[in-house]
Parts: sequence; structure tokens; C-alpha cells
Amino acid sequence: MMSRTSPKFPFTTFVSAIALVMPWLTAPAPVQAGTPLPSSPDSTSEVFGKMYQCHPGPWGQLEYYYIYLEAPPSLIEHFPMPNSVTKWEFPGETEAGLRNLFTRASLPQALQDYLLDSKNCVNRDGRITVFPPLPDLSVMTPAQRSIIYAELARAPENEFYVNPVFITSGSVDQWLGQSRLTPELREIIKKFTYMRGEVLAFSDLSAVLNYVKTDAEAKDFFKTMTRTRSLMVRLVVDDNTDLKSVIRYWSGRKRNKDIEPLVTSTIETEGTNQLDIIHLLPSLARRYLYGYPPMELAVMGRMPDCHWSSLNFFNYKPREYYLDTRLATSAVLENYNRIEAPFEFGDVLMFLNAQGNAIHSCVYIADDIVYTKNGENMASPWLLMKISDVQRIYSYEGQTSIQGFRLKPGVETTGGEQ
Repeated sequence: MMSRTSPKFPFTTFVSAIALVMPWLTAPAPVQAGTPLPSSPDSTSEVFGKMYQCHPGPWGQLEYYYIYLEAPPSLIEHFPMPNSVTKWEFPGETEAGLRNLFTRASLPQALQDYLLDSKNCVNRDGRITVFPPLPDLSVMTPAQRSIIYAELARAPENEFYVNPVFITSGSVDQWLGQSRLTPELREIIKKFTYMRGEVLAFSDLSAVLNYVKTDAEAKDFFKTMTRTRSLMVRLVVDDNTDLKSVIRYWSGRKRNKDIEPLVTSTIETEGTNQLDIIHLLPSLARRYLYGYPPMELAVMGRMPDCHWSSLNFFNYKPREYYLDTRLATSAVLENYNRIEAPFEFGDVLMFLNAQGNAIHSCVYIADDIVYTKNGENMASPWLLMKISDVQRIYSYEGQTSIQGFRLKPGVETTGGEQ
């Protein structure tokens, strides 16, 4: 399936289990993203095609620009194309409840009557399935979509509402700027976008399929829906660089490879003073960054999620049992200390909701940049993102806070040449 994020799976279970032993985790100190972390411009005001500067710090002088990733055709072939008929699943809902929902969304009374007419919906086994007609669906306002789609996101049967396409730039034009889609189709997609919390989203893949004209265009559209914004980050090194401090920071408390030759070689090379930080990451993170999960990872029965990615960050060979929530919980209990900001390279950051449940985890890199995988599925690549962008994705149900965890001294990572 082409779901991209699973905000509540499996991290609620994960942190609830930890909380049985560490009750403080259910009442975290509200460490909001960006405070006291270094503040940065709103990433929605930053545009594709420009270079930006990070705040100075022990990580050195960093600069970054935005790139867009798309899943390769070989991966797209494994995703089933959705049906072009839109359906809304409401398990455990009543007709009265749906009328209340549609009224809150300000749907016209005539449309409400049509949607709930027994000729146009299915009410069976405690589940109501509604089939909104395309003309009415296409003229819904973003505010109407936000209200109804938030309710649809509660049921896993509504795959593309539970896991929408997130447009973190806030601009459909930027998101689709380098795609092969026609201008007409881009404008249609724009009409179907809505706000999910604080981030622009798109869920109506089935509806938009009605507007494509050929099989090739349908495949291009489907591929484009995997487009994800990431950061490309470079370390600037020159005669003014505090070499000792930079090497100490990126060594991750000596858990990372020996990076000194990389940095000094860049300084001593005439005509260049920049080093892509992908070369400064541990081997596993370096291998997967900017890529989509290969099929061979599926043999474990579950695809890597953000938790697997975070806990394996310093490992040369991944510990596959981190896909088991119980064992991952045990690893955090035994191997990590709870910490507060300022964070360091390699620290695990958990995003907690108001109930204290972890809804996401990622790895702190530098300034306000993290290494993250936003979902347990093949359509979610490994990315570098602004903390604020990650937080906007996972804060659609309310305010989130950040809790840091750091590997205890002496904890072994899996071996191998880094």
C-alpha cells in the first residue's frame, strides 16, 4: 500500500510500556520544537532552489537547500493502484452521528440527504460506507475536508486519510514544480488539498484518478504522490573552522567513524570547502538516507519504521528485533538515559502527545535538523528534515512535546567497519 505515515503505530504502545517502569514519561516537561533548540525561519517560507544557513554551533558552519525525492519505478510497481471510486468508511458510526459531522462541516442539506440515502450508502455490521459523488467532492472547501477527513483518519480502513501526502513546504506549486504532471492536473490536485493540523495535506488519490487521461499519466500521478521534501546539508570547512570542535561533535561521543581524514582532506583540497554531511553519518544511516526501503527489508514481516531507524542509528548492522515493540521498549529502558536540550548528534528525540504517548521518534543531527523516517512503509524514505516540519506532521491532534534520549556510556553498538 502507498501509506506514508502511521502517526500512532506503534509508538503509543511503545511508550505506554516504558511508562509502567518510568512514570515520568507520561508527564514530560514540555520541550517544544525550536525552544530551547536553536530557532530558525519558518520552513514554509523557505523555497526550493535557494541556499540557507544554519545557526553556528559545535557542529560547525552548515548550509542547506531543499530537494524532492520520489520512489523509483521499480518500487511503484509493488503498490496497487487505488480504485477511482471514493468511499468513506465510518466504523461504529450512526446516521445521526454522521449527520452531525456533515453539519459541522457545513455540507449542504441536499448533499447530506444524498450521502445518507440507503441507495447511496451501505450500513452493515455497525459500519456505514459513504460514496461521495465526484462533482460534490471536487467543490468541497479545504475547511470541509479538514473536518470530515479528520474523522476518516480515525479508521485504518481509510488509508489515504489516515496517511495523507504531506506538503511540508505549504506550496503545491513547489511540491509539483519538477513533476511531469500537466498544468491542468496540478490545478486539480491543488483544489483537493486541505490543512491537517498545521500542515498542508492531500488524500483524494481516488478522486483525482478520474481526471487522468491515460494509463501512463495515471502511473506518473501515482509516482508523484510519493514526492517528499528533504534537506541536503553541507558542512563548510575552511581555515576559520574550529577543526577540533567539529570533529568532536560529529564523532558522536566516539560512536561514529573516524571523520577527521574526511574533514581535513576537504580543507586541504584547493577549490572546495564543502562536505556533504551524508559522509559524516554512521554507515547504516548513510546507506539509507534519501532512499526508499528496499524489498529485501520486507522479509522480516514488517518494514522499518522511525523507531527501528532511530535505535539503529549508530549500528553497522541493524538489530532487526527493534521491529518488536516489546524488545525496542526494553532497549530504551536498558540502554538510554532521559535527557533535556541542548541535544547532541545521535540523540533520539521522541515526540509526545498531550497524554505522554510517543507518536514519533527521530535522531538529532545538528541545529534544528533531524534524521527521520515518517512511517512504516515502502513509500516513506529516510530524510533530513527541520524539527518544526516533523512536529507539524505529528501535531494534528494537539500540542506535542519533545523528550530526548541518549545512549548510556559503554553501551555497545553492532560492530563492523564504519
